[in-house]
Amino acid sequence: MRRTQQDRSAGTKAALVAAARELFAARGYQAVPAEEITRAAGVTRGALYHHYADKQGLFRAVVEELERELTEEVRAAFAAGADPLAGMLQGLGVFLDACLREEVRRISLTDAPAVLGWDVWREIEAEYGLGLIVAVLTQARADGLIVELPVHALAQLMLSAVMEAARMIAAADDPARTRAEVQQVLGAWLGSLLRT
Repeated sequence: MRRTQQDRSAGTKAALVAAARELFAARGYQAVPAEEITRAAGVTRGALYHHYADKQGLFRAVVEELERELTEEVRAAFAAGADPLAGMLQGLGVFLDACLREEVRRISLTDAPAVLGWDVWREIEAEYGLGLIVAVLTQARADGLIVELPVHALAQLMLSAVMEAARMIAAADDPARTRAEVQQVLGAWLGSLLRT
């Protein structure tokens, strides 16, 4: 059966993202030339520029793919919790564990803010993380588990704190110790939101 142009296009984009992701995770954005990505993907340079404006556009696609995957991991942990608060604590643990993975540390937490700029990076983080946090906090409040606070403001501040914790892990000399410390602090903060 012949592949359609749409199938070929999707295959080319997937090959570029997969090759770029592996190379960016191993060596970082700055150390990987576009020619190496296209060679690893088995496509021409023209294909790269046809599907993405430039190497930075491809990098953004890699970051967004990684963020979608992380969001799904965290969403599954949230859903597995006995209640929204337990789910949030489990989701936090899953996210902080992910921050120990070299791919996440290098691509999402180190290179993304530098390559895409702080505002674009924060926009991507909000697109994938904020809605999930709002939904969990809304449910926790509806279930009477947390104090009455403006959910959107709380969610935005929570996302900011979690992303700062992630950056601390990425920059740490001892990421595992830093991960444990930030989970302790963030867990205490979440505990302070409980209705007593």
